[in-house]
Amino acid sequence: MKLIADLHIHGKYSQATSKQLDIPNLEKWARVKGVDLLGTGDFTHPKWIQHIKEELSDDGKGILRTKSGFPFILSTEISLIYSQGGKGRRIHNVVLAPDLDVVQQITEYLLTKGRIDYDGRPIFNISCIDFVESLKRISDRIEVIPAHIWTPWFGLLGSKSGFDSIEEGFGDQVKHIHALETGLSSDPAMNWRLSALDKYALVSFSDLHSFWPWRIGREATIFDIELSYENLIKALREKKGLIGTVEVDPAYGKYHWDGHRACNVCLSPKETMKLKGLCPKCGKPMTIGVEYRVEELADRKEGFKPKNAVPYHSLIPLSEIISKILGKGIATRAVWNEYNRILNGKSEFGVLLNMSFEDLKKLTNEKTAELIMLNRKGKIQIQPGYDGEYGVPVFDENDKKQAEKIEIKQIQTGLNDFA
Repeated sequence: MKLIADLHIHGKYSQATSKQLDIPNLEKWARVKGVDLLGTGDFTHPKWIQHIKEELSDDGKGILRTKSGFPFILSTEISLIYSQGGKGRRIHNVVLAPDLDVVQQITEYLLTKGRIDYDGRPIFNISCIDFVESLKRISDRIEVIPAHIWTPWFGLLGSKSGFDSIEEGFGDQVKHIHALETGLSSDPAMNWRLSALDKYALVSFSDLHSFWPWRIGREATIFDIELSYENLIKALREKKGLIGTVEVDPAYGKYHWDGHRACNVCLSPKETMKLKGLCPKCGKPMTIGVEYRVEELADRKEGFKPKNAVPYHSLIPLSEIISKILGKGIATRAVWNEYNRILNGKSEFGVLLNMSFEDLKKLTNEKTAELIMLNRKGKIQIQPGYDGEYGVPVFDENDKKQAEKIEIKQIQTGLNDFA
């Protein structure tokens, strides 16, 4: 059974999330998007786990279901901030659990280390090594997945982590790490450039903070399994039954290129190297993005593809396309009306991945239909995101010229100031 899964999400008790971000809304919008399986997110938070227990019931296979049968798997994200090797570390990990009893044991363990009631993604002064070792003592069925591994501030291989390998971060517990979340600012092709990552399953999830269709399932992992917790974990550990991922173009991610948001400076890795990592406007260090870090650690040339590499789809959300074409905000009525007209009872993934050009033209204008087809082929250009700013789609020559002007101006500013 093929299913699209988004296992890294957050609920309404996490910071910077909507108070309407609950199980019913997650189910509703997962169906609209075309996501078949969700993580619960935030299972350590006392109010959220109570909400989970009220809304979901275990089907006996480690899958929790709503009254209408939509499946969830117990998941959370934990932030670890600690010192190792004389350096401060900040690492996020996704945790999957087989049942509520194991969740309770994980929660009791974390309570010995600090509080769990202030955020759905709590922070603990625990190393990744001790964290994994302690969870495995609770149950070998627990799965730990390093989250958005390239993100500068909280990713294991990010520019601020101080780690250059999975082994450095997890020490002797690396034997329990089987999958890595690539994050919005990288895609599988970028990760294929590191031979050290070949043994890991590469997974993608949304890390959503709202249930809207431009967030939920924007990145996801495709499995071909009979749905149970054991089969899902086996797919992650053995890479059997994991058949693909849905990605946004990595340039769409908030940390793809280098830059300094306060100065509106965005630079490619080559230009950052020329400037020695310093902002051309204020002279302070810039946030080094994912493309730069991949280039630093890669031992293969760009374009390398390993044998048996899992395929992936590169898509930007349909709402982004409509918003850009109409020149309206993504949450405006005009965009929603066109979005609903195009879906016409289908899911967004059904439209983006499967609907023919001729059928699309019956539902929307020809330009939108053409852009959906280009999106399917991963051929929509993106002005790269940087230092916490999302990338911007470039749909026509005017957009392209404007993006090129911005990029050239930024580069010239850097070279003039630091020549």
